[in-house]
Amino acid sequence: MADRSFSDVPLAALYDTLNPWGPSDDFYLDLVMSARSVLDVGCGTGRLLARAREAGHGGRLCGLDPAAAMLVQARRRAACEWVLGDLACAGWEGEFDLVVMTGHAFQVLLGDGELRTALAAVRRSLTDGGRFVFETRNPADRAWERWTSERARLVTDADGEVVRVWHEVETPVAGDRVTFTETFAHPAWEGPRVSRSTLRFLRAEALSGFLAAAGLTVAEQYGDWARGPLTPTAPEIITTARPDTARVY
Repeated sequence: MADRSFSDVPLAALYDTLNPWGPSDDFYLDLVMSARSVLDVGCGTGRLLARAREAGHGGRLCGLDPAAAMLVQARRRAACEWVLGDLACAGWEGEFDLVVMTGHAFQVLLGDGELRTALAAVRRSLTDGGRFVFETRNPADRAWERWTSERARLVTDADGEVVRVWHEVETPVAGDRVTFTETFAHPAWEGPRVSRSTLRFLRAEALSGFLAAAGLTVAEQYGDWARGPLTPTAPEIITTARPDTARVY
């Protein structure tokens, strides 16, 4: 089930304002433009594929997301395939040259079984020469310690109203899962709307193990969107994986 921040239509409409286009989007857009067929898992409002279509991509662009409210936004943007669902119900077989998971969507795969199912579906959907590219926050950077109510943001909605948005982490944080709330306060609402989320912070070694078990091999890893090295304190773990064609799954 999608978090409220994605499934609630007014909150979904704020997503792009809260997350403006930036270096991560440029990174993925370059990849999309170089691939004939692309699956964007957790496509959200569809802006990546829409931007690629606007830039002249003439191939297959498919967005998959479990939140109908996000796809409402996506379907207003461009003539791409917009599919409601998740990787657990995906049935694609060798259809995509590139599969991406942007916006740290990979981190919502919480359980080992859920993660294995998703990665197996990614592997099946890729052509033999395809690529799976995604990012996850480096747990060593401890990004969740900066998610506090003191760092509230003010954004303006489509009607010109100012919305206050802030995060609060549930403590103590134990293991590799972090649970937090995202609160939205709008002057026209009776009260704040609260979305509760949990993300999994996996280390690079664990990621490689899960990928290998699904028949995927790490080809490249970076620590930032400028393709800097993955150091112990880098903010991101940006991974490109390719199918291990020597093994049959």
